Amino acid sequence: MIIGILNSGGDCPGINSVIEGYVAAAYSRGWRVIGFHDGFEGLLPVVGGRRYEVLNLLKTHKIRSLGGTILGTTNTGNFNVQVNKVGRHSLDPQIMAKAKKTITALGLEALAVIGGGGSAKTAKLLAEEGLPVISIPKTINNDLCGASDYTFGFQSAVEVVASSIDRIRTTANAHKRIMVIEVMGDRSGWIALHSGIAASADVVLIPEINFDVKHVVDGIMQRHNAGQREIIVVVAEGCLLNGELVTVFNKDNGEERLGGIGNRLCHLLEQETGIETRYCVLGHTQRGGSPCAFDRVLGLRFGVEAVKLIERKEFGTSVVLKGGKVGTTSIDEASEPRLVNPENHLVQTARELGIIFGDREPEDVRRMHATK
Repeated sequence: MIIGILNSGGDCPGINSVIEGYVAAAYSRGWRVIGFHDGFEGLLPVVGGRRYEVLNLLKTHKIRSLGGTILGTTNTGNFNVQVNKVGRHSLDPQIMAKAKKTITALGLEALAVIGGGGSAKTAKLLAEEGLPVISIPKTINNDLCGASDYTFGFQSAVEVVASSIDRIRTTANAHKRIMVIEVMGDRSGWIALHSGIAASADVVLIPEINFDVKHVVDGIMQRHNAGQREIIVVVAEGCLLNGELVTVFNKDNGEERLGGIGNRLCHLLEQETGIETRYCVLGHTQRGGSPCAFDRVLGLRFGVEAVKLIERKEFGTSVVLKGGKVGTTSIDEASEPRLVNPENHLVQTARELGIIFGDREPEDVRRMHATK
């Protein structure tokens, strides 16, 4: 049996763990594995060469500790999913035909796709064409798979952010500054929430909870006036500022993406508080480096489970983690967004710890009004 694997979209700690688990489980069954380079682009022919390689046990032995991906990846290219007026997704028929031709020519009996929401949609389109596809959800944002507890790569990103905040805190304390740390997450606040709690942030701003700058300023001034030297503000890139998304625009390619709220908020807080304020955008440090132990193990489990799904011919499905156990769900459900519920236990815990979300007056201000 010959099976394939590719990863698409942004890179993420733990991808190599998935590949290692997938190859190990396949070879234990006497199967062969072909790895496609640079995402779905690997399914397309190139002049004078090829975009894939045979993955054996020697090639993938102990790559679980490596960041990035040995197969390379891309979030651009020919596999752009189109959406029509009624919400139907589609791919260029010629691109689809070329991909199917490659899969058929190689004699693949299954293809595992490691990727985020966009990659899952592409995988679903391949499945609808009758191709034997398995999806493996991947994102540091933890914002996929309503049926899943975590996606691999998330814990590694949180570790990086929490460690960075610990370092930033010492310099903020030395200079009595407010420090604004902008983190990834797309339109979700999972990274900001987990890392903010872990690193004792004073303010955590997430897209799922609309904030008022006045409430943030009031909370900061309370702590400053009480003698606290440093103030740590963690803000997710997808937060609305005064009701609008903050984005950056690349004039060279016309791309508009999330980013810049840390800078904007920094200047706003300094203006309103009179306290020296700096900002730090952690950016792609959150994606890079070796995966943490949790993500290494989870990636290996996902890779092995994908092979088991292929063995059972459960195509058109996705691997998930639910209640600590690896299971399956449909590709549709796997690509559904998973956002922070403002009422969930983690948010409530953060509030009990005194973390400010900016959606209400700080506790001390409310008590003062009640006294009056």
